[in-house]
Amino acid sequence: MHRSDRNKKIRSILAGGALALSMPVLADADVASVDAAAKAVEPHVIEWRRHLHANPELSNRETKTAEFIAKRLKAMGLEVKTGIGITGVAALLKGGKPGRTLALRADMDALPVTEQTDVPFKSKVTTEFRGEKVGVMHACGHDAHVAILLGVAEALVKMKDSLAGQVLFVFQPAEEGPPDGERGGALLMMEQGLFNIAKPDAMIGLHVMASLNSGVIGYKPGPLMAGSDAFSIVVTGSQTHGSRPWAGIDPITVSGQIITGLQTIVSRQIDITQVPAVITVGAIKGGIRFNIIPDSVEMIGTIRTFDRGMREDIVKRMQTTASNIAEASGAKAELKMRPEVSLPPVINDADLTNRALPLFEQLVGKEKVKLIGLQTVADDFSFFGTQMPSLYFWVGITPPDKDPSAVPFNHSPLFYLDESGMLTGIRAMLSLTTDFLAK
Repeated sequence: MHRSDRNKKIRSILAGGALALSMPVLADADVASVDAAAKAVEPHVIEWRRHLHANPELSNRETKTAEFIAKRLKAMGLEVKTGIGITGVAALLKGGKPGRTLALRADMDALPVTEQTDVPFKSKVTTEFRGEKVGVMHACGHDAHVAILLGVAEALVKMKDSLAGQVLFVFQPAEEGPPDGERGGALLMMEQGLFNIAKPDAMIGLHVMASLNSGVIGYKPGPLMAGSDAFSIVVTGSQTHGSRPWAGIDPITVSGQIITGLQTIVSRQIDITQVPAVITVGAIKGGIRFNIIPDSVEMIGTIRTFDRGMREDIVKRMQTTASNIAEASGAKAELKMRPEVSLPPVINDADLTNRALPLFEQLVGKEKVKLIGLQTVADDFSFFGTQMPSLYFWVGITPPDKDPSAVPFNHSPLFYLDESGMLTGIRAMLSLTTDFLAK
């Protein structure tokens, strides 16, 4: 594709499509009903979230989490299926009247992070990750996602006779990415028959975010979150004594040059005035002793893009950069991508998003509904959006008296979740669901 044509395509994507023709507004009675239903389940949601927070499990290892979810869904009288996508759980609620099907998703996995908060239900769990002993923490808020969706399920079960259609509750493992050599997450759930249970007409998900205060909802039509790719680069040199570097080829020095060279791809070689892109090296390992230059070094990292053409261009430039820098020193460099954890961007359906906007404003007030910009974080919720219209929105969980730009962000060992923010998530999910099924 010619660059000018690709730029037009990107601008079109960023526009997010046309606005929906009709905007819903809940009647006062409906708002009161949603509030009452959300308040009724809030104590359970907080209790469930605290249990899950104290008992986190890494991607593709969420066995106890899945058992916890399935037990509560069955107690609600729902049809439950387990083991989808390794540890995923799904349940179908059939309304009292025929109608459309809406899917609601929550992710389940925790992170290899040692918690440093001082809450009574602080995680003390440890495990092994990439050969190292690590702490395990719900540092991204997936414990809240699960608890919120369980609360929404409980509330909807109580009003099922008045619902026209079906709700598919999806509890997804491995959103943070499966372990090396494994597959998992949204794509595997779909491949293993998730939508054989019921084919949704649309799908909705949420994410709690430290960058917003509690009671605030963040939204954006069109592209919201970046596509993500994982890569490794292995630099091979020649081992020698550290006192005689000229007798070998130093892959550590070459790796440093490659890391610097990779940054010039974004800063000097691609047109980032159209959409942003990121190349990050997240880990580098090589050598074992202070006076030995090793044979090889491995670096691993991530690429974030919003356009497939730009993504392919960046990957080609990375291989050229790494190979040429290595060759100049007599070394070799091999770039490998990890297609099993490659994600497309999260792109919100324009009509779903703009239909949700007045509902959000009615629930929390116009001043607390924030249009957010492009985000270079990623989420494999994007795979669901390739199959059906989808909506993904953010829910604030930083206490109202704190500056959300100054607190630790998601994935930090100091990540703190104000539990009052979860009520906003429950109310929003209930409103979106009842509105969608009423159309």
